[in-house]
Amino acid sequence: MANRKLAAMTEFWKKAPVSLLDMYIIRKFIGTYLFAIGLILAITIMFDINEKLESFLQAPLKATVFDYFLNFLPYFANQFSPLFTFIAVIFFTSKLADNSEIIAMLSSGMSFRRLLRPYMISAAIIAAGTFVLGAYIIPPANVKRIDYTNTYVRNRRVDYGDNIMMQVAPGRIAYMSRYDNTTKTGYRFSLEEFKDKKLVSRLTALTIRWDTLYQWQVRDYMIRDFKGDREYITRGAMLDTVIPFEPRDFLISRNDQETLTSPQLREYISRQKERGVANIKAFEIEYEKRYAMCAAAFILTVIGMSLSSKKVKGGMGMNIGLGLVLSFSYILFMTVTSSFAISGLTSPFVAMWIPNIIYAIIAVILYFKAAR
Repeated sequence: MANRKLAAMTEFWKKAPVSLLDMYIIRKFIGTYLFAIGLILAITIMFDINEKLESFLQAPLKATVFDYFLNFLPYFANQFSPLFTFIAVIFFTSKLADNSEIIAMLSSGMSFRRLLRPYMISAAIIAAGTFVLGAYIIPPANVKRIDYTNTYVRNRRVDYGDNIMMQVAPGRIAYMSRYDNTTKTGYRFSLEEFKDKKLVSRLTALTIRWDTLYQWQVRDYMIRDFKGDREYITRGAMLDTVIPFEPRDFLISRNDQETLTSPQLREYISRQKERGVANIKAFEIEYEKRYAMCAAAFILTVIGMSLSSKKVKGGMGMNIGLGLVLSFSYILFMTVTSSFAISGLTSPFVAMWIPNIIYAIIAVILYFKAAR
């Protein structure tokens, strides 16, 4: 009876999409990946505390722990997920090869392509987790983290703007000589409306104050409506009105793109393009980067597995060293291409996917070389 059950279970696992051997490799992969993240984060915490110790001592402990570190660590881990993935693959695969486990798998009739399956499943799990974190979970957490650094470490928030002009809607141009975000007030405001390239209305105000969303309050205003050859003038002390723009549309601080979820980021980029705003490269790069990093998990997994699947005389040290060089070169390459996009030499999409394309070619070459 027991033998029949064992035989049935063996037959089931042979036919199953994910076998016991696959589960073994997946556990090794994910376990090593999480261990690498934990190790690097522990080192990062020590360096970060040493660098910002004076600021941490001035801030409340609760804010430091819950607003900064609790949000910084997932952010840092997700930013360097490709690096951790590559290190994990190199480390545990080299160990498998050093113990002759991979030789035993291939000698049993398993093809190199079949051996790659659990690696790709693991990469898919990591890629999905990286995307969900980066696109939906980490951006809201970044709001608290960035607010903490602006308050206690270094203020990089942009609170003032001069000579602001933008298209708030088709045919509607808004202008402010100056805007102060601390008081939510703009000065010397004008709103012009055009139809068929002709000015049909112009609102001017001494000051304008932002309330919520698109709600604005203009003070000491004058509205001039042009109808045919006649002009109609309306004056007043205060008027509540809806103007489809808000301070974040023209006061862009460093790392603002990291506080938006992917749907919000896509909507923001589309809206800013319609308004003719030019300085949104960082937002476009961030949007493309979130997808490119998911593909990087698969590419770097193939490279790492292909490099470390064979037993070498020098042990795993050579594989780990080569893996670190390739992973850091990938991150460096992505940083360089990002600067190309910011300077306008290439589009953000091309800039973010060039490293993946080049390393995908390397992955294919190494895969076929290792398979032989």
